[in-house]
Amino acid sequence: APIIANTKTGEVHYTYEYYYVGHISKFIKPNAQRIGSSSNRVALTSTTFMNENGQLVTVIMNDTDNDIDANLWIEGMSAKLSAPAHSIQTVIL
Repeated sequence: APIIANTKTGEVHYTYEYYYVGHISKFIKPNAQRIGSSSNRVALTSTTFMNENGQLVTVIMNDTDNDIDANLWIEGMSAKLSAPAHSIQTVIL
């Protein structure tokens, strides 16, 4: 569940899924097409879309306890990135 609430204490916990959906819905527009992308680090999860205006949007999640330096490959282009532990990032090209 993206949001976990304790009805007894009123405590609310937003999980990484909540933030992942937020990045996707903010930057990836309706009718965007998913395209191939990959990282050279298995520990990173990523997905890339091309918006109708040609803009490439990649959302990257590091759900490990470690910072990870990686190369992101999108359709023959490469970008170096640093993904802090437990982070979600959006790369726009």
